[in-house]
Amino acid sequence: MKTTEYLREDKLPHIWCPGCGNGIVISNIIRAVDALNLKRENTVIVSGIGCSSRAAGYMNFDTLHTTHGRAIPFATGIKMANPDLNVIVISGDGDATAIGGNHFIHASRRNLDLTLIVVNNNIYGMTSGQYSPLTPTGKIATTAPYGNIDRPFDLCELAEAAGATYVARGSVYHVQQLKRYVERGIQNKGFSVIEALSICPTYFGRKNKMGSPVKMLEGIRDNAVIYNGKNKEEGKDKFLIGEFKNEPDREYTESYQKIIDSLKEGK
Repeated sequence: MKTTEYLREDKLPHIWCPGCGNGIVISNIIRAVDALNLKRENTVIVSGIGCSSRAAGYMNFDTLHTTHGRAIPFATGIKMANPDLNVIVISGDGDATAIGGNHFIHASRRNLDLTLIVVNNNIYGMTSGQYSPLTPTGKIATTAPYGNIDRPFDLCELAEAAGATYVARGSVYHVQQLKRYVERGIQNKGFSVIEALSICPTYFGRKNKMGSPVKMLEGIRDNAVIYNGKNKEEGKDKFLIGEFKNEPDREYTESYQKIIDSLKEGK
């Protein structure tokens, strides 16, 4: 396949910094869509605000580049209006879990058939490097010049607890696994959350003296632990990647349609 077939080439070159992981994530989303033979006219890409959210403007689908933290509500409206559409949401760690955190929780609870890819580079990249709810404790950020004292969310544990029916974590180093998780998330009939661990060399890497983009990718490689269903404790000092939940359940638009049908039948 040619990834350029799924891109708006007239919108290129992109705005992302050299070494940014966003291109790898977007490439894997495109490859997953292609592998599943999804029709572009039946697939909608929705994003909020942030570096990763700029992806919607470059992708050759029907797309919505929405307001900060509100990608999930816009995607909800699309899916409720036309449940036959494949709706994919691209969000960042700040966009999805800070201003958009409440929407994230309730979309998980409802189990609406959306696929959410959260690009987690541990920082607010577009607005100059403020710390986010996923910035590790102790790391330097523009708004934490002496080190972040907050504890970060475990995004996947939050999604599981809130009710998402497919939850996985991949990375921009483990590209084949990430593509597979995106495919399975799209195939899941319900709310799917895929956390894509990424790198931001410009703000997160530079401020924390993590070296070149290659060194940052090697850091992901060296600190990743493959989840086997029993080794969650191993992720305490490093981090787990893998599938954490794949439990299909009653999907929201189908339940909503049943109400509509029953009213039409006068029941």
